Amino acid sequence: MGKNSKSIVVTVIGKDEVGIVAKIATALAENSINIIDINQKILGDEIFAMTLLADRANSSLSLPEITAKLKESVKDMALNVTVQDSEVFQYMHRV
Repeated sequence: MGKNSKSIVVTVIGKDEVGIVAKIATALAENSINIIDINQKILGDEIFAMTLLADRANSSLSLPEITAKLKESVKDMALNVTVQDSEVFQYMHRV
């Protein structure tokens, strides 16, 4: 990512259903947020867990607005969505 990037970490955890990644990716793209890296896993056959790194440099949305857009995109699904600034995330999870 370049100097002007503003990266965020998005986590999505909950009941596995068809279309989760598509809905999250669409909501990000519609708001000019570029996915840099994505990792997902199905735990035990039913729990969906995804973490993604995205660049919001071209988006005018604040973190709370991004969170609201993502939660709205999956409102009919049993999911917990969080959005954090990547620097804050790295600071909180340093070893």
